[in-house]
Amino acid sequence: MENSIIGLIFLLALIYLGNIVYKNFNPKNKAGCAKGCGSCGAIDFDKIATQMESQMESQVRIQK
Repeated sequence: MENSIIGLIFLLALIYLGNIVYKNFNPKNKAGCAKGCGSCGAIDFDKIATQMESQMESQVRIQK
């Protein structure tokens, strides 16, 4: 009896983890994360990198 309960809990845990993995790789999820809100796709990493480089250059000029 105890073994069947433990087996059922283990099976439910595997189903739960499988569901998380499926949602993470689901092609309907355009955001690239589990939330699916789309805000992650709105980040422009090139613009952030350019801003960081310009700030670093201005700090180097100030130090000289």
